[in-house]
Amino acid sequence: MKTVVITGSARGLGLELAKVFRKNNLNVVISDLNEENLIKAYDELLKIESKAKVICVVCNVTNVIDIQNLITLTVDTFDKIDIWINNAGVNQPNQAIWELSEGEIDLILDVDLKGTIMCSNLVMKEMLKKHSGAIYNVEGYGSNDAKMLGLSLYGTSKRAITYFTDALALEAKEKQTGVIIGKLSPGIMITDFITNALGDKEKIILSDKTKKVYNILGDYLDVIASFLVNKILKNTKNGIRIEWLTNRKAAWRFMTAAFNKRDFFKDK
Repeated sequence: MKTVVITGSARGLGLELAKVFRKNNLNVVISDLNEENLIKAYDELLKIESKAKVICVVCNVTNVIDIQNLITLTVDTFDKIDIWINNAGVNQPNQAIWELSEGEIDLILDVDLKGTIMCSNLVMKEMLKKHSGAIYNVEGYGSNDAKMLGLSLYGTSKRAITYFTDALALEAKEKQTGVIIGKLSPGIMITDFITNALGDKEKIILSDKTKKVYNILGDYLDVIASFLVNKILKNTKNGIRIEWLTNRKAAWRFMTAAFNKRDFFKDK
């Protein structure tokens, strides 16, 4: 029975991915910095009927000791890690780069970029022992070089994640590691993440223009997570990019927006 580890999985995309993996009878390891949310997520996962097991581990991806502890506990419990998903992240306040404090800059880069790099560094060493496994890093706004006021630093980290993942995939291939490296591109997800910054420390007020775009291109988590997990479980290729919101799909959404009215913010 395979085992998947997902960082930042007490809620949002991470939790939704965990639910789908569990329904497919994979052992699931969820991790998050917020212990209270993590326990709630654990209880929620246990309600899903499955032959596999679930464990939860408090982990701050900016702390190397925490990451290593997550890896060690998973291997001690399930013998190996088959899939690792670097999902943990924080959003940026709706501010220009010069309006952010040094602490805010550090937090965004440490979680969204360095956390993914360090997790990949450490779990790769574990997977090399078995000469197998898969690491997937989650892309986001800025991965395709898009730019928007208030997402400059978040976009910078996600653009770097894309380069880092491609570079890691190349290294994994040339070193003949047997480990698959891939990118997950979930598109625009309608979650609390889009209205909260710095790990819920600050609220983001979305403009009407931004809401309009989200209503056209956004989707709920269950739809996106099911698509991503299905592709992950079938994938055997290194360097793959699993993309939900393709350019063709986005163009079709804009073309049919006048006839396909959606309002994700109606009751908010």
